[in-house]
Amino acid sequence: MARCGYIGIIGRPNVGKSTLLNAILGQKLSITSKKPQTTRHQILGIKTEDNVQAIYLDTPGMHKHQEKAINRYMNKAASSILHDVDVIVFMIEGKIGPEEDWILERLKNVDCPVVLVINKVDLVKDKSELLPLIEAASKKLKFAEILPLSAQQKTQVEALEKSLAKYLPEQEFIYPEDQITNRSERFLAAEIIREKLMRSLGQELPYILTVEIDLFKEEGGMYDIAATIYVERDGQKAIVIGAKGQKLKQIGTEARLDMQKLFNHKIHLQLWVKVRANWADDERMLRQLGYD
Repeated sequence: MARCGYIGIIGRPNVGKSTLLNAILGQKLSITSKKPQTTRHQILGIKTEDNVQAIYLDTPGMHKHQEKAINRYMNKAASSILHDVDVIVFMIEGKIGPEEDWILERLKNVDCPVVLVINKVDLVKDKSELLPLIEAASKKLKFAEILPLSAQQKTQVEALEKSLAKYLPEQEFIYPEDQITNRSERFLAAEIIREKLMRSLGQELPYILTVEIDLFKEEGGMYDIAATIYVERDGQKAIVIGAKGQKLKQIGTEARLDMQKLFNHKIHLQLWVKVRANWADDERMLRQLGYD
């Protein structure tokens, strides 16, 4: 009998949730960067292999501080899956701090198994240092399993997949076997552009910008895509564009090359930068931009 079900991946920002999903799928679906809060939406990734269809939900990093509407949206996007999945992967790295304790309080009320994943163990030289962390974690919650791994190096990722499969219900597949996501190409294009912005700009600027796709059409074997990058102030617009437009040109080139790999089409990409004051705290604007 086939096994099929939903697996939620949660944790604080920047613990490697999106890197784990990409490692499992064997291709890039979720955008990644070294900056926290890179993921802003739920990303559904599907892996069908033999008699198992695992449907993963990569979520925004859960965080206590909710100053702006977009922070509240991200927390809601992450916490909304807690009671709707068959198994939860709770990712941590290095320690259990206040953010992890805040998430653990929410996990005490879930009915499904919770698997604790300790990520980035490739950075731990003395593996015996993990034992106190495992012991401390075990006292916080009754985890179904605890598994150290490295999503970046793909160490123990296959072992995690096998462990998770046994918690999925016996039922027929929900999605076609060749489908890997339910997200549109339009959505993925916006995410790729935002990833390049996150990776290319300074520490603070990425958090107050977003991307909207204005045009997405196929013509003559080519995708014609136009997108607007929204920032909150004129000074931020100047930084995104760069001297003589070089920064925006670099971002566009990198995004176009990634889109060509993902969509397997030639890409013509146009980028514009506009100021929309306080967009990240404007709930109506957020809905317009797809934060819904």
